[in-house]
Amino acid sequence: MTQLLTQNSKLKKTSKEMGVRVFNFGIPATKDPETNKITCPFAGACKKFCYATKGAYAWSNVKPAFAWRYQQTKADGFVQSMVQEVTKKKADFIRVHDSGDYYAPKYIDKWFEIAKQLPDVKFYSYTKSMPLFLGRDLPKNYDIIFSEGSTVDHLIDKSKHRHSSIFKSAQELEQADYCDASKNDLMATKWFNKNHRIGLIYH
Repeated sequence: MTQLLTQNSKLKKTSKEMGVRVFNFGIPATKDPETNKITCPFAGACKKFCYATKGAYAWSNVKPAFAWRYQQTKADGFVQSMVQEVTKKKADFIRVHDSGDYYAPKYIDKWFEIAKQLPDVKFYSYTKSMPLFLGRDLPKNYDIIFSEGSTVDHLIDKSKHRHSSIFKSAQELEQADYCDASKNDLMATKWFNKNHRIGLIYH
């Protein structure tokens, strides 16, 4: 049975290390294979090395699950279905999109409403859809990390925006004064890390 929320290997390790329950929600990377609708509207250079198009994400038995979740986001009952799922799994943190991205303002509205209905749960995302967030107020229990590799990287103010960059090595990451979130996913969030510069090591 396809589920709305899952746990990839990194989040399982993070959950165990931190003693919390972290789940993820994903939709197809780049575009939905069934409708050809774009799911990552601002993807740029990242498309060449997107991890969500490789490994387990590319398995034939996995792809339909992401397509199904994408269709659920279009449904009128998505907000309540997700609220029920988060409650059922007793989640502490939800990573929105381990694959795919925010594809429209109305879609963001749905996630913000979910967060508002679940004030004790914390939501976070890496996103390249920066233009859809500029000027918007986020719920207190929501965190956004702008991710480099988009067509709008020039909008990222690295002096103040929480953002992520990819490095070739841990040494290179540390020398640039970025916090390594490669192994512990929650280290990318404002609740565990005051450094707004988030580093990930290329793999």
